[in-house]
Amino acid sequence: MQTDFSRKDRELINNDYYHDLSDRWYTADDDPIALLRAEARLRNPWIADNIRRHARASEDTTVLDVGCGAGFLSNHLSAQGFRVTGVDLSENSLKVAQLRDQTGRAEYILADAYQLPFADESFDVVTSTDFLEHVSEPRRVLREISRCLKPGGLFFFHTFNKNKISELLVIKSLEWFVKNTPEHLHIADLFIKPQDLKAWMELENMHLVEIRGVRPVFLQKPIWRLLTTGTVDPKFRFRWTKSLAVSYTGFAQKMGDPAKSRVPSPESAAAE
Repeated sequence: MQTDFSRKDRELINNDYYHDLSDRWYTADDDPIALLRAEARLRNPWIADNIRRHARASEDTTVLDVGCGAGFLSNHLSAQGFRVTGVDLSENSLKVAQLRDQTGRAEYILADAYQLPFADESFDVVTSTDFLEHVSEPRRVLREISRCLKPGGLFFFHTFNKNKISELLVIKSLEWFVKNTPEHLHIADLFIKPQDLKAWMELENMHLVEIRGVRPVFLQKPIWRLLTTGTVDPKFRFRWTKSLAVSYTGFAQKMGDPAKSRVPSPESAAAE
């Protein structure tokens, strides 16, 4: 099931952490996974809205979620009426995702992102959030994503910028302030500069449409709770920002089918 690339990843970064979470994916407040849940509350509706706006979405719209974990995004999109398939290398996480799928329609498959078990041009939308920074060969993953994506289809991503600020806030701050943060949860060398991701996507025939930064809301009471107790309040919030310094979300469109119109960037749409 695993490729040599995935075995290499396990030697570099602690991806086994997610395998051991069980239902704590959805319940723990004394764990960095609670911050991932809070971030997903901001990001998931934005992704669903852009699928509806730009992917000619219908109940037949097919979505592949690569590195789906316990289904934060997959289950949200399934609840929005899309036909969702989630893939991950953690069998335990997939079991949690299946149990948490209130629609009973999401499909979860144990699969390696370096070698996806799908035919070419199988999906209208592919997503990969909080995953690309966990692989040592993101360009190979992007190649597989593009292969599985239909021409004109959309690819949604979220990852961390590669600089000293993100290393401090994403790695060191979690280790200092959030309970039960394991070693090597993130590796700074695996973070990705936005310009690099854009260039890699272009090489795989995916044109960047929109990108935006994400950061915590600093003036909120849950920040004080986090700093003093090491736990994450259920009301902890993230917000959008123009700065891409720490983490960023966006989407690209696969080119190649002249019959499908190109999605305009927000800037070009405003100019029109």
